[in-house]
Amino acid sequence: MAEQQNTGRPNPWVRALLVGSLALNLAVAGLAAGWVLRHGGDHAGHHPSRLDMVGGPLTRALSDEDRREIGRAMREKWRARANTSPGIGESFDALVVDLRAVPFDADRVAAQMRAQRDGFAARFEMGQEVLLTHLAAMSDADRAAYADRLEAQIAAYRAKREKHMKD
Repeated sequence: MAEQQNTGRPNPWVRALLVGSLALNLAVAGLAAGWVLRHGGDHAGHHPSRLDMVGGPLTRALSDEDRREIGRAMREKWRARANTSPGIGESFDALVVDLRAVPFDADRVAAQMRAQRDGFAARFEMGQEVLLTHLAAMSDADRAAYADRLEAQIAAYRAKREKHMKD
């Protein structure tokens, strides 16, 4: 009976699977980095992601004055938070270090990606909290007008989606 020698190399299909997984993870990280560079990030601690890009129709339905007021409140909260936790820049720096590490530790990279996702979620939740506080302070008439604008935003989105589906 011939013994099979283990050369220490994985089977070709295992290697292809690992390379494919790494490529997919890098693509996700690249998309996240692109989003952050375009719409979010620290901006040297000046402000969080643009409110209208984060909240969609909920923020687009606000008046310009309300958006400015909410933006100011978000910047204040962001600055207070930024002093207590690492920024997205440091997070990506750590991710790059982990990607270059030999041997590659997929679990460590996955943890970095989870931390980034959690940071995005925290910023989104912060925006929702600020928006809810603002809505609670509105008069009934102002809140009803906001609801009308929101309804119009949703109708426009649906019409655009239906048109896109037909094309």
